[in-house]
Amino acid sequence: MKAVNTIAKRYLFSRKHISLISTLTFISISGVTIGTALLIIVLSVFNGFFDVIQSLLLANDPDIRIESAEARSVAISQEQLNQLSELPHVVAVSPYIQGMSLIAHDRARDNVATVKGIHIDKYLDLSFALQDVREGSKNLEVRNNMPGVLISERTANREMLNVGDRIALLSTAGMQRALTQFTGPRSFNFQVRGIYRQNRFIDEDIIYIDIEAARRLFSERTNYTGIDLRLTDNRQANSLKRTLESELGSAYLISTWYDLKKSQYDVLNMEKWGAYLILMIIVLIAVLNIAGSLTMVVIQKKRDIGILMSMGFSKSKIRKIFLTQGWFIGIIGCSIGGLLGLSLAFLQDTYGLVKLAGAESFIIEAYPVVISPWDVLLVLGGSLLLCLFASWYPAKLAANTDPSEALRYE
Repeated sequence: MKAVNTIAKRYLFSRKHISLISTLTFISISGVTIGTALLIIVLSVFNGFFDVIQSLLLANDPDIRIESAEARSVAISQEQLNQLSELPHVVAVSPYIQGMSLIAHDRARDNVATVKGIHIDKYLDLSFALQDVREGSKNLEVRNNMPGVLISERTANREMLNVGDRIALLSTAGMQRALTQFTGPRSFNFQVRGIYRQNRFIDEDIIYIDIEAARRLFSERTNYTGIDLRLTDNRQANSLKRTLESELGSAYLISTWYDLKKSQYDVLNMEKWGAYLILMIIVLIAVLNIAGSLTMVVIQKKRDIGILMSMGFSKSKIRKIFLTQGWFIGIIGCSIGGLLGLSLAFLQDTYGLVKLAGAESFIIEAYPVVISPWDVLLVLGGSLLLCLFASWYPAKLAANTDPSEALRYE
């Protein structure tokens, strides 16, 4: 094995003269280096954007959501809610009642909006949606026989509402009941207590009211629309989902944070791995150079191969010589490219060297970077495998050399 490595190094790093073969070898190593570095950088940037988008979506979405798989609402007792809060990794449990409602007041036309009834204290532990209230307060209690509501900036601007204004809410269920029972629709009056800053990446405007007021509005006596859970680490969501599915049964629909916004997350992942496949073409081009340069080495060293075979080198050892050359090229290219890619990614993450165009209107100024050890291993492993694959044909060609023909030819 030592002799195989020595011969492979001598063929690959001969210093006697600079030939076309050595030039092609240098180009091959450079191609693997550039391709590996670019892959690490690009995948790290995609990871950074994924984390940014995830953090924005998780400001409104829970880590786990429990809903009914068969009905509009889910029946769950206070004892069961307490049991949920005692599960491993669970830090907050917040039941809610949600539905569509018509907004009526004296300064704008009636519009339909999503109304969500919550326990404000529990919800603040679970979601960041109401952390930034720019006007008013988060108080939803009844004052002067009138419960409060929290509305978004977008809703306030569209409806021309201010803190202290009175609005009426009429649920779609209430309108349907009025039509079927031939009675007047019953609306409920609320007072605008606060205006919160809406996440620009969330299209849906939600009006928040106290959960007891939501029970009256939507005629929901005991059930909930769903129960939201916040975990210490959202990476535990899938394992907890499996636990809840086995314990609660098929009557309940358990969704993780990924399931709730699956289409958006899937697009991000498709873009990431699409970029990975495209950039692997750079490495593939370098691999073709490896195959070409090693084939030329086999042709140039045909006499040496014949001599080695006559000295007792088996075909497997001859094959290993050229496979080792491909391995050396891959190791050198991946090592330099890996260090270069990780260094540039670290500098970008630390100093934000490359700025985003139009960053003044976005929440971050520079390209975000998150280095994933699994991505780095995937890039390095894929590049090394391609280098070994490229050296297989030259190695097979060398192993099939007839020593008598090679020596007689010389």
